[in-house]
Amino acid sequence: MPSVIALIITIIFIIFLLGLDRKQNPSASYALWLPTLWLIIATGKPLAIWFGTGGSLDEGSSLDRNFQILLLCIGFLVIKKRNVNITGVLRENASIVLLIGFMLISISWSNMPFISFKRWIRDLVPIVMALIIASESDPRQALQSLFRRMIYIQIPLSYLLINYYPYLGRLYGRWSGALMWIGVSTQKNGLTTLCMFAIFYFVWTYVRRRKGHDKSVVWYQKYIEIFLVCLSAYLFMGPGRTLTYSATAFTVLVIFITSFGGMSWLKKHNIIISAKLLTVIIIAIIIYGTVTPFLGGLTLIDPSAALNRDSQLTGRNRIWEDLIPYAMQRPVLGHGYGGFWTDAIREACYAYPAHNGYLETILATGFVGVIFLSIFLLANCLKAQKLMSSDFDWGAFWFSLLLGAVARNISESAVMSTTEVLSAILVCMMISLSSYISKQMERQ
Repeated sequence: MPSVIALIITIIFIIFLLGLDRKQNPSASYALWLPTLWLIIATGKPLAIWFGTGGSLDEGSSLDRNFQILLLCIGFLVIKKRNVNITGVLRENASIVLLIGFMLISISWSNMPFISFKRWIRDLVPIVMALIIASESDPRQALQSLFRRMIYIQIPLSYLLINYYPYLGRLYGRWSGALMWIGVSTQKNGLTTLCMFAIFYFVWTYVRRRKGHDKSVVWYQKYIEIFLVCLSAYLFMGPGRTLTYSATAFTVLVIFITSFGGMSWLKKHNIIISAKLLTVIIIAIIIYGTVTPFLGGLTLIDPSAALNRDSQLTGRNRIWEDLIPYAMQRPVLGHGYGGFWTDAIREACYAYPAHNGYLETILATGFVGVIFLSIFLLANCLKAQKLMSSDFDWGAFWFSLLLGAVARNISESAVMSTTEVLSAILVCMMISLSSYISKQMERQ
């Protein structure tokens, strides 16, 4: 099939899917397209790549920077027009304020404070987008629309790029020369993260529908969703057609489904795991993930062989070995948010980034930053557990995402800032669902 015909068919299919989303959430405002655009950019290639404008790693792309500023400004206008009580919302989510505030303070000891400040401004965008979602008539439905739109656009478009525009959808490994599918993302892990989220979301949707919480708006909706799950699985397995194409993504997908399935089974037997136990689980993973680079690799649990990987974690051991001396130069406060990865450091190190979000956080903001990050993650845990008492499916979905994110952070930089996909989703859920949780607690 000619690439132009494939492009036209894909665009028509995406428009059809977006129309289906509209039927599922007719109350969604046009302002919800702001968070949608932001999430599409966050899960895809920078605008500079699409339009070929370029930009250095330190300075970044002026096109992307201006687009983020535009989203930020329009977002502020929307929440101002809707009279959103920003102070009240942020008070309910003090952990985000603490994290963002410390990141801002750390800029003062960065080696390139102006660039660090620009990177910090970018971290405000997810918070503003979350405030827009929170101001929708039904924040839970708005979140579902956000997730669906991302999947409806990014999954078909990734298939198109890989098969008909390979110069955009494929990449060859820097060291191995192996073919990688990247689709709308900049590297394979970005695409597999998108696919694993899509698969888990539709599994969760199917379970809710079986319980009668959601209904199909058209008779063929389930067939469309099955097709998208199959397409996501196809992309997830990569050119080698193996589930372990990305070992990290496969492991996290198993965590997502096992966590949600296990908690659902317990709920069926009238058992909801206590907040203390969930907190202990998250703290244990954070501690394990933080010490892993310093120990030189996975110690207590090493699934490498089962995932067809070597014990060196595809070169991560060497990356950590290069970076730990830099971390120990400023272990308490780090090198300042956004101030570590300069062009000179990238040239001196084996690879970029750290491939461990906790080590990445130490490099930027030290062990103090890890504490603030942990507070944010634990706040998500507690709110998710509270939500389980009034809307179990949403609470379990939230906690499963959190559990997968902190686990993925061991081998990828998954929650080092609010701009990372999984951490951005956690920010959106935390801010947009806080008011709903508070109202439900008052009723109880």
